[in-house]
Amino acid sequence: MNWIYHPDLLATPVPRYTSYPTAAEFSDKVGARDLEAMLIGIGPDQPISLYVHIPYCHEICWYCGCNTGAANKAQRLAGYLKTLGAEIELVAGKLAGRGRVKRIAFGGGSPNAISPDQFAELLAALQTAFLAHDALLSIELDPRSLSDPWFNAISVAGIRRASLGVQTLDPKVQRAIGRWQPIGLIEVAVQELRRAGVESLNFDLMYGLPYQGVAELEETLASTIEMRPERIALFGYAHVPHLIPRQRQIDGDKLPDSEQRFAHAELGHRILTHAGYDPIGFDHYARPHDSMSLAARQGRLRRNFQGFTDDNAEVMIGLGASAISQFPGLIAQNEKNSGRYKIRVSSGLLPATHGIVRGADDQRRGRVIEQLLSNGEAEIRDFFDRELMDKLRPFLDRGLVTLERGRLRIPDYGRPYARVIASLFDGYRQPAARRFSSAI
Repeated sequence: MNWIYHPDLLATPVPRYTSYPTAAEFSDKVGARDLEAMLIGIGPDQPISLYVHIPYCHEICWYCGCNTGAANKAQRLAGYLKTLGAEIELVAGKLAGRGRVKRIAFGGGSPNAISPDQFAELLAALQTAFLAHDALLSIELDPRSLSDPWFNAISVAGIRRASLGVQTLDPKVQRAIGRWQPIGLIEVAVQELRRAGVESLNFDLMYGLPYQGVAELEETLASTIEMRPERIALFGYAHVPHLIPRQRQIDGDKLPDSEQRFAHAELGHRILTHAGYDPIGFDHYARPHDSMSLAARQGRLRRNFQGFTDDNAEVMIGLGASAISQFPGLIAQNEKNSGRYKIRVSSGLLPATHGIVRGADDQRRGRVIEQLLSNGEAEIRDFFDRELMDKLRPFLDRGLVTLERGRLRIPDYGRPYARVIASLFDGYRQPAARRFSSAI
């Protein structure tokens, strides 16, 4: 069944729900002491995932909402890495050998904004401090600043999962968002990453970009399919220049409207599923043999600050400026400003400066939201009341959800409404148009 556009149901911007509660609910009431208590409480063999943030890029893209700055000074990068090394030692000291690090993910910014030698030193420090020599490694990469030394570093490190920031392959659209990268550059990156041993490769793509019509998106998808990445994330661009000043360089008058964005999302879904990709959540796709697809088929797909994942660890520790740590009972974010981050770590303090304590109701609602977005269904019996049923009625009447014996299910043609449906279980204030992105 084809997707049907219901503008009234998509009119209210909603969170992407990479956490619940969302970052909009974070406050400075949470800090270093809360994070320390969680670290001390980790069990001896409890699985842990690490996320390492490199907040620098060689070139800053106009659309980007990440916490990142220009990597134009070697001294700045070296100073940041020194502080990051100190934080690694500080966190490892709090753990005192407890927990087992199963995965390490490098993100940004662009991890390849640092040199291959610096990366090798950083990885060695992590593996030594956390006894994580067997951890599964993944990395986000900017193809514009990849080189032979970097491909060699990836091979030597044994990285098997990588994600390329591609966004679009149309030259006019690239120039409109400040990200010029010829398709030949992407093709070389794919070829060399395969030679380096990367087995699961992701492409980040976007729709809803300036000058991007059906033909431009269709061509990008066709070229992407030819390069055969195992995973594709197809995001809707969120234009919020009032929150992200660099987006003011993008001509808002050239952006597709809501109905066109819906058509782009539907086109992407149709083309990618026809090409053999399994739909994952509401905006990811994976080849059937990939671990992400397997997790989705088995109903164990998860969602965290890195998006959809097959990682089942309940604890994720964020390292670096602005990195977020997540526990069942706490979400804590490090200081965003790299200068203040350095001051805190240099003083021997964990750099967490804000976040939120996740109470029992938060965890209960968070599970429902995560299950709806990740696996398309959730048990909602505990939330039944007249108000919820009134909110669900427009979706039930149009067949975008089904409700049977307390179990809410979103069919395939309800995917574009998944975030809106999930938001009905958000116990915090109603989303504001200036704070969250378009629902599609």
